[in-house]
Amino acid sequence: MNLRTLAAFTTVAAALIAAPSAGDSAFHRKLSKDEQILHALDRLTYGPRPGDIAHVERIGLKKWVDRQLHPESIQENAELAEKLAPLESLQMDTFELMEHYPPPALVKRIEDGKAALPDDPLARAAVRNMMERYEKQKAGGDDKATMSLQDKMELAERVRDILEPAQIFTLRNGTTDEKLALIASLPPEKLVQLSEALPPKMRGPLIAAAPPEVRRTLLIMNAPQQAVAADLTAAKLYRAIYSNRQLAEILDDFWFNHFNVFMDKGVDRYELTDYERNAIEPHVLGKFRDLLEATAKNPAMLFYLDNWQSRGASNKPGKNDVGLNENYGRELLELHTLGVDGGYTQKDVTEVARCFTGWTIRAPRQGGGFFYNDHWHDKGAKVVLGVTIPAGGGIDDGEKVLDIVAESPATAHHISLELAQKFVADNPPKPLVDRMAKTFLKSHGDLREAMKTMLDSPEFWSQGAYHAKVKTPFEMVASAIRATNADVNDAFALSNQIAKLGEPIYRKLEPTGYSNVNSEWVSSSALLGRMNFALALAGNKVPGVYVDPMQSGADADAIARALLFRDASEQTRAAIQRSEGDKAPQPQAIAGLVLGSPDFQRR
Repeated sequence: MNLRTLAAFTTVAAALIAAPSAGDSAFHRKLSKDEQILHALDRLTYGPRPGDIAHVERIGLKKWVDRQLHPESIQENAELAEKLAPLESLQMDTFELMEHYPPPALVKRIEDGKAALPDDPLARAAVRNMMERYEKQKAGGDDKATMSLQDKMELAERVRDILEPAQIFTLRNGTTDEKLALIASLPPEKLVQLSEALPPKMRGPLIAAAPPEVRRTLLIMNAPQQAVAADLTAAKLYRAIYSNRQLAEILDDFWFNHFNVFMDKGVDRYELTDYERNAIEPHVLGKFRDLLEATAKNPAMLFYLDNWQSRGASNKPGKNDVGLNENYGRELLELHTLGVDGGYTQKDVTEVARCFTGWTIRAPRQGGGFFYNDHWHDKGAKVVLGVTIPAGGGIDDGEKVLDIVAESPATAHHISLELAQKFVADNPPKPLVDRMAKTFLKSHGDLREAMKTMLDSPEFWSQGAYHAKVKTPFEMVASAIRATNADVNDAFALSNQIAKLGEPIYRKLEPTGYSNVNSEWVSSSALLGRMNFALALAGNKVPGVYVDPMQSGADADAIARALLFRDASEQTRAAIQRSEGDKAPQPQAIAGLVLGSPDFQRR
């Protein structure tokens, strides 16, 4: 892409993706029938695929929306099941994950003779590898920036025992593709031996571009928990791209961000699988009170916001008594329920934290999971948002707080506003938010009913909402795959691309989660990154992803219409025409420019 093309796109980007204000009369102008179908596919899915518009026309828009609101009525895509099948960690509980993908703490226990080596050969090899690494680190060994001559000689000797001379030459001097072909050709037992022999700094560069089955072994040998993270991120991408239950997947992402947990905080590397599977997914269209309790009691949330350590007046205080922790109490009120302007005080935060003392986690060897420790609970009376919780209570103190905040009008407004910002516009019309909040309260927090109020509203189907939102990096990548009908055999490179675009999956450090607001994702540098990804995708240069090449001579307007599912804007058409000067651009270049254009960034 030349600089003129980039300049043409970046100068119109802000204007093209600016959302209308809440008072804009556009919210009173109804979309045409064709626009309504495209709008539904843009907002209630991760972007239309070829054939989706015809499918909605065939069954009727109203019926299609109703099915999405009842995902259990939709037969799931068999191709999705095939994509998820190799991701073996997804069906494991936390204890099984730690057994199959040993954390450093378990390795230390094995090293100290307090636990046995795993039965699984690869897990056992990984543990041995980590134990050897720790020993070398203690001695100032080869995981430092440089290796000693003796270490290099020992490494060479180990590799000679595994590979033939020609293979060693390729590993040392070959191109990246040649090295990866060599790695892929090795039988499993040789691969395990080689992975065990190589230090992390030599093993790491092979991971990114290795075939999936090879990469899994390399990840486990490098740091076993990396395989758990890789499975989670791949599954999220596969579901977004291939699931027929698209609205449920959109809501899973929305509610995960609402109740955000950072993957890379300690044991949350292992707890997150259960968190999304059991705390988030089952409740995205259920009762908010159930979702609230499921997240409050899940070990991932308890660990992330440190409530698992929070203690009140302990019956048996000891040296590890850390006292009261207010992290969860604060985020429960500010982010999860009432909102920052929800009328609570610092005193309420402290009182809520006291109510949740004793909500902790069992040790993994005891089965893990939520555990209420009555000895840690503050038994005194509390006053939360004007409601007195009598002295002498137990686990029901925290549950009473959940009842109070789940039924609060402030919570109804906060949740309704966030849903409207996600699905309608950054500044949704106040009357719509008020109607959604009224439904929320009347239905006792029925999220499906609140969504129906929004989806039955004239505001949702208005010009004010049409293409008023900017895709997040995750949405942009998933929608580009769906628009091109690409086949994803390996999601690892896509996950890395999303991270480069500013939204590493499951890795938002702050409890706020990733933002739904346009301004978070709009900048010239962000547009450039998206353009680079789009050109790589259209040119079949994203590893693990295949796009059918477009025929030479294809019309630029037809290509744009096929990818946007509507006509391109005049600005996009002009930029494409200028992209190669007097030379007609190739179809793949046109496709990349369309996918990277401001037109495609809007939904």
